[in-house]
Amino acid sequence: MPEPALAVAPNELVLGRYRPLQPLGSGGSGSVWLARDEPTGTEVALKIVPREGKAASRAEREASAAARLRHPGCQRAYALARDARHVYIAYEYIPGRTLRQALREGAVDDVVALEVAAQICEALAHAHAHRIVHRDVKPSNILLAESDGISIRLLDFGLARMDGEETLTAAGDVPGTLAYIPPERLRGEESGAPADVWAVGVLLWEALAGWHPFWQGSLLDTARRIESGAVSLATARPDLPRPLIALVDRALSVDPTRRPSAAKLGTALRATRHRRERRARTLPQLSLPVPGRLAPAAAAGLFAGLGAAALPFYPPGWPLGLAAFAAASTMFRERAGLALALSVPVLPLGNLSAGLAWAYAVLALGWLALSWSDARAGLFFMTGPLLAPFSLLALLPLAAQKLRGGVVRTVHVFAAVLTAGLVAGVRGGKLPFTGSFAPPLDLNRTRSPFTAADAIWHTLSARPMLLFEAIVLAAAAAALPHVRRRGIAPFAIALMAGTLAPGPALPSAAIVVAILATSLGLAAKAES
Repeated sequence: MPEPALAVAPNELVLGRYRPLQPLGSGGSGSVWLARDEPTGTEVALKIVPREGKAASRAEREASAAARLRHPGCQRAYALARDARHVYIAYEYIPGRTLRQALREGAVDDVVALEVAAQICEALAHAHAHRIVHRDVKPSNILLAESDGISIRLLDFGLARMDGEETLTAAGDVPGTLAYIPPERLRGEESGAPADVWAVGVLLWEALAGWHPFWQGSLLDTARRIESGAVSLATARPDLPRPLIALVDRALSVDPTRRPSAAKLGTALRATRHRRERRARTLPQLSLPVPGRLAPAAAAGLFAGLGAAALPFYPPGWPLGLAAFAAASTMFRERAGLALALSVPVLPLGNLSAGLAWAYAVLALGWLALSWSDARAGLFFMTGPLLAPFSLLALLPLAAQKLRGGVVRTVHVFAAVLTAGLVAGVRGGKLPFTGSFAPPLDLNRTRSPFTAADAIWHTLSARPMLLFEAIVLAAAAAALPHVRRRGIAPFAIALMAGTLAPGPALPSAAIVVAILATSLGLAAKAES
């Protein structure tokens, strides 16, 4: 931990009133502590910055800007003080996590992204009205408060430009984080309020698409992409409403004069969200569904049809009808279609084993909860049984990149491999990767769900290589978005080694083709 974090101890008072309780974080400019203001008993976030270099000046600028702002979306500063060694800023303490952390955890769906962006715009509009430009808007400077609703705080005005005060950067310097800096700043021009709007456009594009529009490898490549401008959000999310896509595209206009003000952008984002909510409350209209729903509908129909036909229970003709009903439901209500498809196998499984039916029902409910925020991808695990007969399971990490969030991609790919193994066992075929036949499952008249779950797990664990390959491909799916151009070859070699680990008896040609396709996909992404 940096030296400033070690400069205080929980038993001593800072400036005679603040008692540090625990460190909240530290970085190059200083450290932040959870502290108690002894005279009032209020908990504060106490920022401690050494009085050397530009760090102290930046901290004082940060406190000065925060003191001029009175808005729920701007973190409030209570006090600024100094001693011989440090500058201290006492902020309101808001428990929560940054937007960057939430994005990494896959916890930001479309509704949350729109509300967060609208609140950021409202906080920026307040700052701009007071002639303060933030100049460092990025996900790590947005705090999502722990509350029942969505509540943000805009943090770190250390690089802010305020009228009547000198800037901390010399001519030609580019303050802030490159990935969120507008093209005019890269050209050496002075940044104003449109620069903050650009940054909101970038983080909104990132939250809705699931990846960054500019950050691709080196700093030079990123700067070139920023200067060229972002591709339309429609290329990544063609399913989004056209007014919303147009808003994000305008916020990312290369010409700063064409960007809306923060106030107008925030109002328009809320109007877009409200239109979507009103449309969701009305009865579904009989119109052609967007192409993006065809794949989820096909997956729901396939899962429901196979689930009804695999085991005897439903009358003749029902599997086809249930498949059509699940697909049609998914076209208009993805969550309803997913729930219907997952529920179809319960009765056939109960006809085989009550314990198995209960175990599956619990698993299906958990899976529905996991997929609730992104129901469109809820049946991605069906890709496993479809690819397994062609020995193309190594394509799963590449196919999973449309899923949002590293944890979600990891879980779905792991489930896809295990599902491929279970389907092979039910059909009496060979298990993926190992080439051996699955041992029979004796679940007849099993009434306990725990006994049924234990039997299935015992069957899977009896083939540890299948579990190993599931872990390898799940890890590859999580790592693939972070692979840069120079890492493509090492990634492909590592993936090849992991998937060929079971031995030379595998149909390695198909695996090589799958890994080659993954590498080509990575290369195309790096060049785009």
